[in-house]
Amino acid sequence: MKMLIVYTYPNHNSLNYAFLQNVIKGSKENPHVKELQVLDLYDEGFNPLLLFNELKRRRDMHTDPNIEKYRQQLTWADKIVFIYPIWWGRPPAMLLGYIDQLFASNFAYKDKKGYFPEGLLKGKSVICISTMKGPEHYPLFWLNNAHKILMKRALFNFVGIKKVKFFEFGNMESPRGNQMKKLDKILNYFKRL
Repeated sequence: MKMLIVYTYPNHNSLNYAFLQNVIKGSKENPHVKELQVLDLYDEGFNPLLLFNELKRRRDMHTDPNIEKYRQQLTWADKIVFIYPIWWGRPPAMLLGYIDQLFASNFAYKDKKGYFPEGLLKGKSVICISTMKGPEHYPLFWLNNAHKILMKRALFNFVGIKKVKFFEFGNMESPRGNQMKKLDKILNYFKRL
């Protein structure tokens, strides 16, 4: 299996970075993971802004040379792991800008007759690891599961990715957040994946 990790957090002295390190460590100990790439959007200096004008049109995003390297990574990967915080009930703007640019028409999906497009990223799977300050079940009970609906239904299923797993870790700024237990859970999961 070829795995791409997309890490979206600006601080390397953070719990999110510790999750990244445990994903890498567990994956390296897993004989099923043959190749591994890490894309740190902040370290990369990824530009999340969408710019369209007379020279750059939305319908041409699938051929934009500025993001060709990222398209190649997504094409290459069998499994894509996203690590990010949940801010205001959704992923950070940096990650959403990556999604806006990369999951474009004629690369991630193709319009066809009917209500739904043809997903062009079929056969891939996704794991979302997210952290939040609020309680563990806050997105489910207070936000009607908006985060999972956004990521799974509105994005991944739309582009043909049906296998999506979520780890939503709440209370991460609390001394009672069981951070070490959750870090171990991720490490052990990726060892056996």
